[in-house]
Amino acid sequence: MKYVRFASPLLLGLLAVGALVSTPSMAGSQWKWRDANGAIQYSDRPPPVGTPEQAILARPTPISAKPVVAAASAASAAPASTAASKPGSELDAKKRKSDEEKALQQKAEEEKLAKAKAENCERARSYQRTLNDGIRIVRSNAKGEREFLDDKARAEESRKTQESINANCR
Repeated sequence: MKYVRFASPLLLGLLAVGALVSTPSMAGSQWKWRDANGAIQYSDRPPPVGTPEQAILARPTPISAKPVVAAASAASAAPASTAASKPGSELDAKKRKSDEEKALQQKAEEEKLAKAKAENCERARSYQRTLNDGIRIVRSNAKGEREFLDDKARAEESRKTQESINANCR
């Protein structure tokens, strides 16, 4: 009976040590980043696409699944070019990610410009219809006084509006 009582605390102690040793390795496999709202996020998955590089606060540490002896023998057997390619592949991955982010930013900027051009086009076409309909148009001059467009000013406005339509409506 005494043997069972002695083995039980020993077994519990070994389990506790095992749990303590394995906890840091699990914590090392976490991503940590600051989201768009400024809140810090933790996950076992990488942050969403488009998260800026400076917002990533921590990356998972690589966990070696091979025993130390096997890793040492594999490293001695592997050619030097393979060992040198690992850091390069990380740099390549960072470069690809940076290029993807730049492409996404450029695409968003192009979409923004296209939307602005479409709005300008619609505005110019609407104004051109107003000019062509012959509706009396009133403007404020530099003194703040109201003045009506005469035929000469209407023709000039029509020309400028047509130039705007040609530039924005393609």
